[in-house]
Amino acid sequence: MYVVVGLGNPGKQYEKTRHNIGFDVIDLIASKNNISVTKIKHKALIGEGRIGNEKVLLVKPQTYMNLSGETLVDIYNYYKIDLKDIIVIYDDIDLDVGKIRIRKKGSAGTHNGMKSIIKCLGFNEFTRIRVGVSKPQNNQDLADFVLSKFRKEEEENVNTGIEKAYFSTEAIIKESVDIAMNKYNG
Repeated sequence: MYVVVGLGNPGKQYEKTRHNIGFDVIDLIASKNNISVTKIKHKALIGEGRIGNEKVLLVKPQTYMNLSGETLVDIYNYYKIDLKDIIVIYDDIDLDVGKIRIRKKGSAGTHNGMKSIIKCLGFNEFTRIRVGVSKPQNNQDLADFVLSKFRKEEEENVNTGIEKAYFSTEAIIKESVDIAMNKYNG
């Protein structure tokens, strides 16, 4: 079983913000695969279904970003999943809007949700898909920036990034991480 976790913050005020792009990707994956992500379990909204021949658990932690690890460690311990079957999708300020980057492991960088996950799990050898949200402009505070909505002129690129993250998630599950990296890391 694959566990696909999209990072974000719960609540209407955070919908469609840069920090919630992981939730947006989960919503697209759910929509394309007819999976309802409405069950509350493991401090998250979850939905179970299939992508291709694989069983998947789609996850939107409801702990707020900085405590995302609490959800994933609970799921990891409950389902006894293999590390290679975890995919975490989250925003990245070091990538331009619309770009994605897939990695098999790595550090959290400056991302507090990833810091929480790596701290709670005790390892960093799981697949992650970083979705670009670009950098703050004109000395804007980083926290304010990632909690802001995308500008009108960014919308097309945002949708492209969300779609690429969706297609890359499907490629990881149906083919392999290496194939997905070759296709989508540009």
